Amino acid sequence: MKYSKQREAILSLLRSTDSHPSADWIYENLRKDFPNISLGTVYRNLALLTETGDIIKIQTTSNKEHFDGCTDTHHHFVCSKCSRILDVRVDGMENAKAEAAKKLQADVNDYSLVFYGVCAKCCNNNKYM
Repeated sequence: MKYSKQREAILSLLRSTDSHPSADWIYENLRKDFPNISLGTVYRNLALLTETGDIIKIQTTSNKEHFDGCTDTHHHFVCSKCSRILDVRVDGMENAKAEAAKKLQADVNDYSLVFYGVCAKCCNNNKYM
């Protein structure tokens, strides 16, 4: 893969935040340093970075893609009210890939788990905290 300052800036921006931004947010934030960057360039680079495993793409209930620069094993929670995306680290998931592979009789390379619901902030109480 040929080096690109813009691609490196996208990756750096994603790794500097835990907010799981959309392509539009990334585009707006990159325009400060790259005033001539296009939204198409951002989308192309996000697709490439996702394909190479440098970032994770998260699909939300609103069918809007969000991105995560943290690629270690973790899962996500998407709030159906505010659309906030939170990282979730769940114990006991170490065998999920092997269990799925066994049941499917398939070679499972990776997996992603997304929880959907209403976050504690939107619930306006601490019953889940």
